[in-house]
Amino acid sequence: MQLTIQASGDNVQAISYLLAKNPNNLYERNHKGHLVRIFYSKFTETELEVTIFVTPDPIELLKNNSNSYDITHYINDREFAVSSIFCSFIRSALGTALNGQPKEEHLKWVNHPFSFNFEFGPVVSSLSDEKLMNLFEPIGYEVTISRPEIEYSFPIKTKSSARYLSIKGMKTLQEGLRHLFVLIPVIDNYKHYFIDEKEIEKLERYGEGWLDLHPLRDLIYRQALRFKEIYSLVENSSNDEKKVEPVKKVRLNELRYEKIVNAVSQLKPRSVVDFGSGEGKLSVQLGFVEGITEILAVEPSESASLKALERFNKVKNKEKFVIPELLWGSLFYYDERLKDKDVIILCEVIEHIDESRLPKAMDTLLHDYQPGALIITTPNREYNELYDMEEHLRHNDHRFEWTRAEFRQWCTERNHSNEYELLFDGIGEEHPSHGFPTQMCIFKRKED
Repeated sequence: MQLTIQASGDNVQAISYLLAKNPNNLYERNHKGHLVRIFYSKFTETELEVTIFVTPDPIELLKNNSNSYDITHYINDREFAVSSIFCSFIRSALGTALNGQPKEEHLKWVNHPFSFNFEFGPVVSSLSDEKLMNLFEPIGYEVTISRPEIEYSFPIKTKSSARYLSIKGMKTLQEGLRHLFVLIPVIDNYKHYFIDEKEIEKLERYGEGWLDLHPLRDLIYRQALRFKEIYSLVENSSNDEKKVEPVKKVRLNELRYEKIVNAVSQLKPRSVVDFGSGEGKLSVQLGFVEGITEILAVEPSESASLKALERFNKVKNKEKFVIPELLWGSLFYYDERLKDKDVIILCEVIEHIDESRLPKAMDTLLHDYQPGALIITTPNREYNELYDMEEHLRHNDHRFEWTRAEFRQWCTERNHSNEYELLFDGIGEEHPSHGFPTQMCIFKRKED
């Protein structure tokens, strides 16, 4: 992870005072186990180059985390990519510059513009090159995006999916850093820390004077405040100021649960299996469906199961709630307890499994367990175009994503014994040509 700040022109040496970092010394601090270094590679009367370099401790990133020994925890790019983690590591080191509070004799340089070039990377983002450029160009930057050339001994690809960004513009140091501290987490595929009201305050503080006027303002807020309630911008009619207020919106995940629960209710089951139940969000909602007397929540992840247990305990005393039973299990291990249930559910599960392994799992489900109905949901790849995604898949753990035609064909092939009636549907906001963001199929056992 690194950010290099280059500046040219008269008086550029004043930037060292704004950074509060002596060009003759190496700045090196340990930030919660992660090493932050700042050093100058160029320092003349007309040119300056300073690099902020972070060496994270990958063990420290997982320490005191329940995922540490989880069999479902995968190696990822968090130790290497410039991301929300990077911003949190360097915030204290750049606090003087971010807040515009150098020593009094240097205050005159806070609002002085310099010819800056900010280079940072690698970044790993689902946003397209065009969208990345549209984040920086409206606020006065010339943007260059590059990808490292790579050579494999076997044919995969010739360029890395990681990108390096260079943005040039006439800015004050404080402006440039605040732009980066708002937009780097927006570029990031996800944030690593808890998002609360302080995030809104930070956006308002760092975004003062430019964010409200940005043409992609709504995208920036959605990306910056993801995994929290969706926030929208509203006009304050009393003083004509824009502010952020929480607005409860229905997210796609909630729509999935609602659709599945409605489908289950119509089937009128007594027993339900939630396969890949995760943290138990769907299982809890199933616990309130009238007529259900048994819910088996099957999940391979111990940490997710513990969170599900906490979720169940919070509502276990509510009237008419059926407490789900947690089972450690997998689609690839036969479990006698799952046989002959009324409904089995796979909500956003199959795309996390290699396609070649799915037929055997489906045979186990349909012909060994023989449920009264099997409900499957999975992403619709055709809808991804509307998300302006750089990568083809919505999540880095997805092994595939199917078009509507591919999903229909696969479901038909898996029903090779013709024991089930297939009912196809969609979830979310339908697009005239791309369909629904999520597709669903109900395998309903035919009556004898």
